[in-house]
Amino acid sequence: CFDDLMIWQKAHDIAVKIYTPAEKNRYIKSDFSIKDQFKRAAILISDNIAEGFEYNKGPDFYRFLRISKGSCGEIRNKILFVKRVKFISEVLAESLSLEPEVLGRQWAS
Repeated sequence: CFDDLMIWQKAHDIAVKIYTPAEKNRYIKSDFSIKDQFKRAAILISDNIAEGFEYNKGPDFYRFLRISKGSCGEIRNKILFVKRVKFISEVLAESLSLEPEVLGRQWAS
């Protein structure tokens, strides 16, 4: 099952960490567009791993892994954006960016 995969577990953890500031941070929470994009980008990482796994680990699985890798970049971009517009602190941005960056390096491009 996909939830046995360590890479899926890490991706799922990332989504949980991103959801917290998206729901509790007053700036992100009040900007419905960025809040929605922030949350979607975070969950797409593990969504694509799970979806690809269901294709029985064939070539489609690797295609979905590449899409997940792209989603790691997308969430990092969104983190940098909300930091730049001062919705989150630099410390929080660094903390949130680290895991997607590391996860994105764990498979070939």
